[in-house]
Amino acid sequence: MLCRRASGARQLRYVLRVAPSSLDRQTRATRIAAQLDHYFPAVAIPLDHGDAFQLLVAVILSAQCTDARVNQVTPALFARAPDAAAMAELSPEDITPYIKSCGLAPSKAKALAGMSRILLERHAGQVPDDLAALEALPGVGHKTASVVMAQAFHQPAFPVDTHIHRLAGRWQLSRARTVEEVERDLKAVFPRDRWSTLHLQFIYFGRAYCTARQHDPAGCPICCWAMSKARADAERRQGSSKPVRARTA
Repeated sequence: MLCRRASGARQLRYVLRVAPSSLDRQTRATRIAAQLDHYFPAVAIPLDHGDAFQLLVAVILSAQCTDARVNQVTPALFARAPDAAAMAELSPEDITPYIKSCGLAPSKAKALAGMSRILLERHAGQVPDDLAALEALPGVGHKTASVVMAQAFHQPAFPVDTHIHRLAGRWQLSRARTVEEVERDLKAVFPRDRWSTLHLQFIYFGRAYCTARQHDPAGCPICCWAMSKARADAERRQGSSKPVRARTA
């Protein structure tokens, strides 16, 4: 597939230096990482927070909600309950009004209250630096725990949500149907010390160039060479991408 000029000669020259879609998966991953470094050399955590507890709360709230919306509601919530001790004193009914615009507010409020109480009971009010302990908390699944491990504790992790799942499929880095299998495939082709950064680079690139709907493969700096012709043709006909839905909390 030919890459269309998207934003100037510099971008066009960069894209045309990469090899066609017949690359093996490892070489493909190396070239994709180089392009992600080119477009997003510095990436920040998109959820506003002051510490590991607040990051954990924000990630729980981000389920089926935009990061921008979460960042709108957390200042007032954290002013009322900045840590586990303060949050544990609130009932789910107390928490719900602060987060009602995030969606799924009653269940998220229940999770935040329960999670905070368990942190006090089992971890002296601190977020544990342990994947299994995090996954044992209410409202915390593997993806949420992985985000906290990567971004709060700087431990190698490659959290996969539906957006990263979509890009991994488009770029032929994984044919897996579950986020757990996609995570395994991505970890196998990218260096361990790059996992946490690549997780964020995938997200930022997906939002800017590789959206789920109304996606033009020829206009995407990576899809234009990494996506298979069959998938590109299918997406052009559909006007959207339809990745397998999976639980990613």
